Order: sequence, then structure tokens, then C-alpha cells
Amino acid sequence: MINPIIQSILDNDLYLFTMQWATIKIFPELKVRYKFITRSEIEFPKKFDIELRKQVQYMSELALKETDYLFLKKIKYLPETYVNFLKVFKYNPCQIKIKQIGGHLDITLEGTLSTCMMWEVPLLSIISELYFIMTEQQVDLHNLLNKDMAKAKFLKDNGVNFVDMGQRRRYSFENHDRIVHIFSNYQPNFVGTSNVFLAKKYDLKPIGTCAHLWFMIHAALYGYTLANEIALDNWIKVYGGDLGIALSDTYTSNVFYKSFNLKFVKLFDGVRQDSGDTIEFADKTITHYKSLGIDPLTKTIIFSDNLNPEKAVNIKKYCENKINCSFGIGTNFTNDVGVIPLNMVIKISEVLINGEWFPAVKLSDDPGKSTGDPKEVEYCKYKLKITN
Repeated sequence: MINPIIQSILDNDLYLFTMQWATIKIFPELKVRYKFITRSEIEFPKKFDIELRKQVQYMSELALKETDYLFLKKIKYLPETYVNFLKVFKYNPCQIKIKQIGGHLDITLEGTLSTCMMWEVPLLSIISELYFIMTEQQVDLHNLLNKDMAKAKFLKDNGVNFVDMGQRRRYSFENHDRIVHIFSNYQPNFVGTSNVFLAKKYDLKPIGTCAHLWFMIHAALYGYTLANEIALDNWIKVYGGDLGIALSDTYTSNVFYKSFNLKFVKLFDGVRQDSGDTIEFADKTITHYKSLGIDPLTKTIIFSDNLNPEKAVNIKKYCENKINCSFGIGTNFTNDVGVIPLNMVIKISEVLINGEWFPAVKLSDDPGKSTGDPKEVEYCKYKLKITN
């Protein structure tokens, strides 16, 4: 018997809590569909779907503990109204449909956005850990201590500010917990973790703002040309000057910067890069700030695309004296144990508008990261005049 993998409602990325509150405020009744997407061939073992359903069912029993409540109340941008809502929030397994044919796994989600969205990261981390359990890829984590300490020391010695963003493809919760515990000794360069449970456990800063989902929803509702601008405006309406890092690549960063005008540049502390060429993105961002009369050294880029410590150090050196930077490192922290991590995501696929389902797509600066109906992806490119 496999024990519950997710054992706390806080074992989730902060950005899902921040987006949940924003969604409750702006789109409380909006209904959506999600799809599980693998970016490489994954052969799931027999009866994986059965075990996954059990894990999903376990999550319906999770509830906010009093200590969780008190921790969340200390996060200044999460209002008490929302924290009280989380006291009664429950995961609903009926929102998830799981099918397995041979080694292929098909997962869809459907429900109200404000509740359905909370499955994304914990469900991915369940799939990842369950896969390594059922394929018997067991690792002695104690043998990795020196390797992981060396990563943290290397980053700190090179003056790199780094954040753990590794839940979704982690090897296991145990390894994630172990990594964050190790890194907690390398503050202040270890800025914090995106995982709220581990932030609470180790008295760290929980890190996160919003994800591609926020922009994809706005595109489905208001069209691709207005998506970035309205999404940024709505984020400001909910959070004011807090959580001021703007995700730049949902419909390519070139399109994003057309909307990232002087108002937004002044209201947001910086941007997050999650696809494409990092150096090219840094140059583009610096040029954009300068074109609006803003000193790039007053702003920050958060790099978060497929990073490891060596890449982070090289990017940091390039950005030195040009723009501030910090780094969100995921899989290389939480699943660098000798197995092949699963390359997978769960993305919103459709939005219900006036009784009709409309497709939701994402492009990014890397064509390999595009998601959604292929015809709608091409239509999106046409509307935004993207030729690549």
C-alpha cells in the first residue's frame, strides 16, 4: 500500500494560492478544463491509474490546520477573507478524470477555475513520485548530501540569489523537504521556496506571483491582443504594489513588451523569464526599460527556465551592473538524484463562455512549450502577427 503523497493543503506552490484569491475576486464563477501534457515519451506502469485515483481521493481529506491558518495570516497580501475561505476549502476528486491505455495516461480536469486550479502542482508531484515508486527507481538520498550542499555553496559563493521552485517534478516529498532543509542554511542567498508547506516548516519566505494560467484566461475572455494588458491591470486591482513580478512569455515576450508600458513598468518590480534564450531576453528587457526612461538597475529579472547552478552563475555574470537578477531553480534541485525526471505539465485547455467552450492556448518564447489546440495556436499567432 502506498501512503498519501500529499499530506498538507499547504504542500503546493504559492502562486496557486495568490491566483486563487485573484480568481475569486475577478472570475468567481468561471468554469474551465485542464489537460495533462507530456513533452516526452513516458511509459506509465500497469495499474498506475488505479494508484493515482487513490492518491487523488486522499487529497479530498486534506484540511487547513490551525498552524497553517496562523502562518497564512502573516502573509500581508493574503487577506483574512481569503485565509478564512481556505478553512473550508476542499479538493474535489470529481473534477478529475483519469484513463490509462497501455502505458499512456490521459488526465482531464473540469470545474470552477477557483477550485480546479489548485490541483495542478500537487497532482504533478503525485504523478512524479508515484511513477518512481511504481517503476522501483529507489535512490539512497543520504548519498546526495555532499552534492546538494556543493550546489548551494557554489551559488552562495558566486553571489547568486536563488529560490526553490521544484515541487511539480520532484523525485519525492522526502527529497524536496531534505533539499529545502539543506538550502535553508545558505541564507540570505537562498531567498525562499515556492512551496508553502516547506516555507512554513523552515521559517522561509514563500515565493510566487502568477503563472501562465492568468494570462491564458484573459486571452480566452478578451482576445489575444488585449490579454497581457487586462491581465496585468486585474493583477494590480487585486494586489496593488505587492507580488510585482510579471510573467512575460505567455504569448511571447515580444508581444508582452508591447503592452508593458510605462504604467506597468513603474508598478511592477520586474519580470520573470520562463522560456527562450536567457541572454537575448536580458538584453531585450534592459532595452525596454531604457526606452521608457527607467534605470534597469532598479528592476529585477527572475530567471526560471530549466536552470542549474552553472547556468545561473553565467547569467548572473552577464547581467552584472546591467540589471538585477534572481533565479528560480526547479527540477535540478528536487530531482537530480540519478533518475530521468518526467517532462510534463498540466495546462488549462478550454474556458466556458456563455455556455460554449472556447480553447485556451499558450505560445511562449520556445515553440516546444506551446500548448493547446494546434489550430487555435496558429490563429493566435495570426492575430498577434507572430511568424516563427
